[in-house]
Amino acid sequence: MKYDFTTIMDRRGQDAVAVDGLTDTPTGMAPTKPAEGFDAIPMWVADMNFPVVSTVTEALIERARQPHFGYFEPRDEYFQSIIRWHETRNGVTGLRPEHIGYENGVLGGVVSTLQAFARPGDAVLLHSPTYIGFTGSIENAGFKIVHSPLVQDEAGVWRMDYADMERKLAEHKIHVAVMCSPHNPCGRVWERAELEQAMELYRKYDCVVISDEIWSDIILPGHTHTPTQSVSEDARQRTVALYAPSKTFNLAGLVGSYHIIYNDYLRDRVVAASSKAHYNEMNVLSMHALIGAYKPEGYEWVDELREVLGKNVDWACRYIDEHFEGVHVTKPEGTYMLFLDCTEWCAAHGRDVDWLLETAWRVGVDYQDGRPFHGPHHIRMNLALPLARVQEAFERLDRYVFNA
Repeated sequence: MKYDFTTIMDRRGQDAVAVDGLTDTPTGMAPTKPAEGFDAIPMWVADMNFPVVSTVTEALIERARQPHFGYFEPRDEYFQSIIRWHETRNGVTGLRPEHIGYENGVLGGVVSTLQAFARPGDAVLLHSPTYIGFTGSIENAGFKIVHSPLVQDEAGVWRMDYADMERKLAEHKIHVAVMCSPHNPCGRVWERAELEQAMELYRKYDCVVISDEIWSDIILPGHTHTPTQSVSEDARQRTVALYAPSKTFNLAGLVGSYHIIYNDYLRDRVVAASSKAHYNEMNVLSMHALIGAYKPEGYEWVDELREVLGKNVDWACRYIDEHFEGVHVTKPEGTYMLFLDCTEWCAAHGRDVDWLLETAWRVGVDYQDGRPFHGPHHIRMNLALPLARVQEAFERLDRYVFNA
């Protein structure tokens, strides 16, 4: 491969939550520090343990050499980089600079859209399992979440339950819905027909649709991302789509997302809502990081990343199937997260998720509690590490946890 996905980076002391956020006692979602003799393998918070593509650091260094960081305007290259990225990778047509708006973060864009089209106390439709960031931001803003559970078919593939969605939309008089495409934490990459059926329901009940597509670049081999706005003209006009280079290129610490909104009225209302707090301002370095990421080398880097992640996922799912009896996982089609269902294992061994978490954390396997994502006996696991580290983590799980 041209790019480096095998170096094991030491992120300790570099402000990385994934390793420096480990605690002596559990607080929130952070695992505890491992016992003496075990190093930490970060598999919880959803960032990557690979060196970033060099064009990002080069862009940051070049801009940092300029001795001025005053007020600035986004340069045309920023917008053209986004347009070219979506045209090339997702087949998007007709995207213009005026359709693109800056967001400090995807969750901020979710809240701004809700504030523009709903009132505190109003119901919002989400699928479950549910990304914990949705739960926290939507409830903190005063909105009521109504879940429509995804269901697994006979092959274990997660599917939308359209009858349940329609029942909830009608019963709760819902007019704003949040989509996650690809889905986090399940890893489904929605097929075009699935999105068409969902968007037809949202058209029928006149819902503004918020489509979080932050994972849309991390599609595993054999699958293709379909932008929600592309499935029909109506979908294009009723959808607020949210993107960022942060998941794709591991840039979350730089802050910087963006929305794509084609409908003038939707865009005016979202921008008006986000402007009220006077927080939603672009950082000059995040702008240059995006420009660096969306250079030709970034296209190549992401293609190699997808290949690496696909191999990690294949290896991990095969290992679970062969070694961890009673643990089930549906192979994700996108993202680099696994969502392990440990229901049968816990019942067979008289253990619970807390035991699985604490026992793994003691030996440095820092995966994440799946219960806040609405997985009752689930573990969420990040595979964006060199394969050697993934293999080491699973060997520890085999020896000390699931087959101890």
